Amino acid sequence: MTTHTWRKTSTRLADGRELIYYDDSEPYASGGATRRLDDPRPLPDRFADVEAGAAALAPIMRRDPLTGEWIPMAAHRMNRTFLPPADANPLAPARPGADYSDGEIPDTDYDVVVFENRFPSLLHVPGVPDEVTLVDGQDLFEQRPAAGRCEVVCFSPDATTSLKDVGEGRMRTIIEAWADRTTALEALPHVEQVFCFENRGEEIGVTLHHPHGQIYGYPYVTPRTQQMVGPARRHREETGRSLLDDIRAAELASGERVVAESEHWVLFVPFAARWPVELHLVPRRRVRSLPELTDAERADLAPFYLRMLAAADRFFARPLPYVAGWHQGPPALGDLLGLHLELLSIRRSPEKLKYLAGSESGMGAWVSDTTSERIAARMREVWA
Repeated sequence: MTTHTWRKTSTRLADGRELIYYDDSEPYASGGATRRLDDPRPLPDRFADVEAGAAALAPIMRRDPLTGEWIPMAAHRMNRTFLPPADANPLAPARPGADYSDGEIPDTDYDVVVFENRFPSLLHVPGVPDEVTLVDGQDLFEQRPAAGRCEVVCFSPDATTSLKDVGEGRMRTIIEAWADRTTALEALPHVEQVFCFENRGEEIGVTLHHPHGQIYGYPYVTPRTQQMVGPARRHREETGRSLLDDIRAAELASGERVVAESEHWVLFVPFAARWPVELHLVPRRRVRSLPELTDAERADLAPFYLRMLAAADRFFARPLPYVAGWHQGPPALGDLLGLHLELLSIRRSPEKLKYLAGSESGMGAWVSDTTSERIAARMREVWA
């Protein structure tokens, strides 16, 4: 197995946000050269006025008394960048020889780069205590800071490409970045769960066309994960086994919904798929999170992941709008929940989208427009 060489270099942007280069190309990977680390933009320190009370930077979250869910409220995101023209793309590298524009990456090129979101929905503000307060003096109305962390992952300096086109070596670097940031964010005292994901396509709600993803460090365990806890715990108590392990084994034994396999990974459509296109990617060995993957599992994942994305784009013979996210077990739950990726799309035909109408939006009661077996059969047709 070929060793994958990469180098991590961290710096701070003008307003104090962290930016990290992940380089796999020379002379940067070996340390022969370093990317530009200074940020000459005239941006004020984002926390400069916190102590004076002049900036209410900390997004808040409120607990829904009906469901117990925390709902972050980040009003400042109303003014975030939305589908800018190509010459104002904040995720593009700086233009050689040009005046420095308001872009986020100081260097004129990069391999993979991660930085704190300029318009985060979750943000830990120094000096703001992570305490529950009551609103309007009502015991039912609980509020606390949304003290997490939101990061952006730029997959390529080329705004015209897509993640599926980056190549195996670059995909491996992205996997390393996901794992590295998971380790870093899980170490933060205010983070309970880390979610690495990509939104692609305007239909999904993407506000920047540049190939990129995000990483959220939540200050709570998400509702979707909470839903998984109950069944996983009951299965463990009744059988002594992992639910995800048994689901993988059952899908392999059936074979009806399995799309593809590699030495270390299995791709299948879940038995009760909700979305018109839905795929689950699971490792053959149970692990809790991305950092626990071995070198062999990471090396195998890189080409397999790219083949999955390429096949997804052939499903309707046009680029597929999708969300692809890594579900990692929160550290506090031990090995109860295992690592797996879920890819989903709202496209139900080449020209039609699935809208979450009354039953889905109002009651959370899903109605599928297809079957899991049909999705799997089509994915097998377009797998190459």
